[in-house]
Amino acid sequence: MTEKTVNDEMREREVIVVGAGPNGLAAAVEMARAGCRVTILEAAGTIGGGTRTMELTLPGFRHDVCSAIHPLAVSSPFFNQLPLGDFGLRWIHPAAPLAHPFDDGTAAMLERDVAVTAGTLDREDAGAYHHLFSPLVAGWGELAPDILRPVAGVPKHPVLLGRFGLNAIRPAEGLARDVFKGSRARALFAGLSAHSFLPLGKPGSAAFGLVLGILGHAAGWPLAAGGSAAISRALADYLVSLGGTIRTGSRVTSVNDLPGGAVIILDVTPQQLLEIAGSRFDDRYRRRLAAYRYGPGIFKVDWALAGPIPWRARECARSATVHLGGTLEEIASSEREIWEGKHPVRPFVLLAQQSLFDPGRAPEGKHTGWAYCHVPNGSTFDMTERIEAQVERFAPGFRELILARHVRNTAGYQEYNRNFIGGDINGGVQDLRQIIARPVAGPRPYATPDPGIFICSSSTPPGGGVHGMCGYLAAHCALGGH
Repeated sequence: MTEKTVNDEMREREVIVVGAGPNGLAAAVEMARAGCRVTILEAAGTIGGGTRTMELTLPGFRHDVCSAIHPLAVSSPFFNQLPLGDFGLRWIHPAAPLAHPFDDGTAAMLERDVAVTAGTLDREDAGAYHHLFSPLVAGWGELAPDILRPVAGVPKHPVLLGRFGLNAIRPAEGLARDVFKGSRARALFAGLSAHSFLPLGKPGSAAFGLVLGILGHAAGWPLAAGGSAAISRALADYLVSLGGTIRTGSRVTSVNDLPGGAVIILDVTPQQLLEIAGSRFDDRYRRRLAAYRYGPGIFKVDWALAGPIPWRARECARSATVHLGGTLEEIASSEREIWEGKHPVRPFVLLAQQSLFDPGRAPEGKHTGWAYCHVPNGSTFDMTERIEAQVERFAPGFRELILARHVRNTAGYQEYNRNFIGGDINGGVQDLRQIIARPVAGPRPYATPDPGIFICSSSTPPGGGVHGMCGYLAAHCALGGH
């Protein structure tokens, strides 16, 4: 069947996308680009999912509710083919993508230049860092399409992917110890890898450290001017320009309530898929969805601040993103404890200071702070004091700047977005097993046993992050691709 024939047939069918997060919007955009009649139904009163910006603390302080820094978005093969700049999306690149401070008042810096980054590490690790990252950074343009797709697909650049994969499948802790001799490089890589939500001794955790490190050099870790809501707003405005429709305040509880004959694409995780569409599936597929595993959740704090965070390592002010966790050993211990059901006294904290680079986020002279740590799935433990202690550890005097704070635990995040099961913002565990079988094993992970129903959330390849690739690939599956 030719693409023209597929598109001609699809134009005769209504396409309904459930959920207006980045992946739902991406699916809708791609279907509209193919000439389909598309409607998005969003349960909340506003679009955005994990890309919303709100005044959470005080008037005039604009906080990113979930995602804040966007290396995957700025490098997304899908986003980069869209004219989102024409719809108001503008990226702000800090001088350095990432800072990782230490107790001695210095910091390792992930700079855009590999050699400059190596210069902030222990001298003995400069060559090893260059050897690990330079070839992958140089080949990112070819590597990205192979990584940001289902594992079962045939790679276009098998040699480059193989070089990446041999290290990516390793535990981050083991790779860091084998490749680097000094504590600074090990700690930097540990912080990058901790974005996986996995114990750093688990196979596959190194993949996240590699990808985020590569992105820091190849694309940067930017923020969206005005807030992360600018991403979803640009996608939505582009969709409307293509003739698409978005209806907010429209919760879907069953696909059986939707128009018959419509192609349905659901930006939901397996748990919601079972609730909404389970009656349309066979027993085997329902059992496979029910076996899908969710991972740790997050506890997040947003601050309205009287001034910039007073980092002991002044170079931290060059980056919008700061990793707070000290050494490899400390970060590895923290992430391991979470999987044991514990709450680390010194959690690994991911912090963003967007207002340093985007002054419109706060009133003149004031600033915002954004931070979260990982916690066991479903945790209700208040991590505020422990998160703030970690900030104070590397920025003495921080607490004196706090004007107001807003906190949200795992239950609060699931209430905010039903896809965040137990506070899991990644749409499920992303270990080796569940990267291959996401949400179930098979050559068409976006398809379901019902030929008119598809899934496009971060519970499908390539997984969590704001990149739109789950929606884009799901749309192509619905259009007759793989």
